[in-house]
Amino acid sequence: QVETLKAKLLEQAQEISRLRSELGGTDAEKHRDLLAAENERLRQEMKACEGELRELQRQQQAPCRDCPHLQENAELQEQLSQLQREAEETRAKLVELDLEVQQKTNRLAEVELRLKDSLAERAEEEERLSRRLRDSQETIASLKSQPQQIKYIIKTVEVESAKAKQALCETQSRNQYLLEQVGMQKQVLKEMEQQLQSSQKTEAQLRAQIMMYEAELERAHGQMLEEMQAMEEEKNHAIEEAFSRAQVEMKAVHENLAGVRTNLLTLQPALRTLTHDYNSLKRQVRDFPLLLQETLRSARAEISQAIEEVHSTNRELLRKYRRELQLRKKCHNELVRLKGNIRVFGRVRPITKEDGEGPEAANAVTFDADDDAVLHLLHKGKQVSFELDKVFPPQASQEEVFQEVQALVTSCIDGYNVCIFAYGQTGAGKTYTMEGTAANPGINQRALQLLFSEVRGKAADWDYAITVSAAEIYNEALRDLLGKEPQEKLEIKLCPDGSGQLYVPGLTEFRVQSVEDINKVFESGHIKRVTECTNLNEHSSRSHALLIVTVRGLDRSTGLRTTGKLNLVDLAGSERVGRSGAEGSRLREAQHINKSLSALGDVIYALRSRQGHVPFRNSKLTYLLQDSLSGDSKTLMMVQVSPAEKNTSETLCSLKFAERVRSVELGPVSRKAELGSWPSQEHLEVLKTGDSLGSSAPPGRGHASPSPGQLSSRSASIRRKLHTSG
Repeated sequence: QVETLKAKLLEQAQEISRLRSELGGTDAEKHRDLLAAENERLRQEMKACEGELRELQRQQQAPCRDCPHLQENAELQEQLSQLQREAEETRAKLVELDLEVQQKTNRLAEVELRLKDSLAERAEEEERLSRRLRDSQETIASLKSQPQQIKYIIKTVEVESAKAKQALCETQSRNQYLLEQVGMQKQVLKEMEQQLQSSQKTEAQLRAQIMMYEAELERAHGQMLEEMQAMEEEKNHAIEEAFSRAQVEMKAVHENLAGVRTNLLTLQPALRTLTHDYNSLKRQVRDFPLLLQETLRSARAEISQAIEEVHSTNRELLRKYRRELQLRKKCHNELVRLKGNIRVFGRVRPITKEDGEGPEAANAVTFDADDDAVLHLLHKGKQVSFELDKVFPPQASQEEVFQEVQALVTSCIDGYNVCIFAYGQTGAGKTYTMEGTAANPGINQRALQLLFSEVRGKAADWDYAITVSAAEIYNEALRDLLGKEPQEKLEIKLCPDGSGQLYVPGLTEFRVQSVEDINKVFESGHIKRVTECTNLNEHSSRSHALLIVTVRGLDRSTGLRTTGKLNLVDLAGSERVGRSGAEGSRLREAQHINKSLSALGDVIYALRSRQGHVPFRNSKLTYLLQDSLSGDSKTLMMVQVSPAEKNTSETLCSLKFAERVRSVELGPVSRKAELGSWPSQEHLEVLKTGDSLGSSAPPGRGHASPSPGQLSSRSASIRRKLHTSG
């Protein structure tokens, strides 16, 4: 409202200055001065309270909508805007009329220009016809003059000689020719006269058109002048009407100004009231930040306390969950140990450049963030979950993998048989997990290094001997990788001691005592092992490799002998012949590999379903692994899988086979130990886990029979030793 009143006052000041210049009376000047002083005073007051009123507007105070001067001002503004619109419409009409006059003037100029061009063309045409007419007349005149001489000649030579007759004939023929020419010229003259008549008619038509154009031009010019005069009169009339209306409106404005002054006098008390309200609101606003800060401080304290309580509760729950998870795994491992289940670890290799690019090389394997024994496979748009004993992601190192299996490795020192074999499709990373590289060795070399470390730690009480053998099964033939004749085929036979264990006669054994000896054995075996390049793997293993580590120990204090065997098996990968592109000897190798792996699946099925007959002898591979799969060994399968989308079918088969293997129960594991100082026929029976030793033993040959007291004390000592080492 103040802004509107300010604008009104400025307009009234301008109007007063204009009236002063028009009237100039003494009373009017005094009244003018009084009004100016009053306006100046009101302007000062409005400037003083302008900021306060703006603050009130920001506080969303409702404006005074019932003041009568506002409605009057709104009506005046509406009338003024209507007058302005009418003036704009009049100016638009004048512009349109000027544009129409300009267009008609341009049309008149075009008509005059066309008329001038037509007159010029007509003059040129008349000049051309005149020239042709003169030429025709000259030709006719010349032709008319010639025949008279010819007639005269004809009359004069009528009585002459034959020569003269001949000349006469020639002259007559020439005369005939000239007559023809005269006829032709007359015809041309007649045509030219017709053209002249048509040109004259055309000229008359053009002149008539020119006169018609001139008459139309004069009529259009007259109409344009009349329209311009009418428009001028209409414009003047509109200006006069607008001026009269403006005077009437100005008078009404003056009257409204007097009412505005009266309203301003009445607004001053309201302004003082608004100022008082504004000051009270300003005090409230000044105190509001303190109140807000205090409220926020208390709210933050409550929220922080609640968040801390939630965090502590979450930490406690997470700690309990992890403790329960570890306890569950410990109980599960103990249950697996008691049942003799085959433990199954899974390892997922990373995506490599051999997998290619595009959708086929996409990662189809995901892991459970809360359980490291579960992985998920996306196969044909459907997610399939598998639970193993442990799952290693692609970023897992060789050291992390070996930390999970080193407990099995060290148990062979105590006289247990241990078997670790890698299973999976070709190119899944089995050889890398078992053998590794020179800079990053796998389970084989790390196992022997760990055995050496454990042997050195027990050197004060025990004497150990570690021997290593390496063999491969290539095309269902068992070959010695450390022997002098690697192509010689070996056979698997039962031990003659009646223990039911299997052994390979003629298999070379090397005793190793250091890391250098290990490297020599691995290098020799690696060179002789059969590997070839296929479409799926650049260095594809074409045989099943078996590393046999035998650890024989002797307790010097009790004479107790232990024999443990560690079988580390790198199986050849299953492959689809269509994808690997195997031909010739490669095809025969692939067939033997798939056949032996199929036989391994049959053995696992028979063990899982507890069949009376297990077909170990269907393949050299299963026959060689009979000791590891028949309950007298701690067995671990490392299933290797590829995460690539194109290999999901093979990955699904490998994981399903791993779940079947995991459910196989082999029974409690036995330990091989005997007293070396007693006769060989009086050796101790194989001691089951948790069983105690007998209280007596039969006498041996060549040795005195011990007394009952000596036997009892020695049995107790042996029991303590076995319990400690077991």
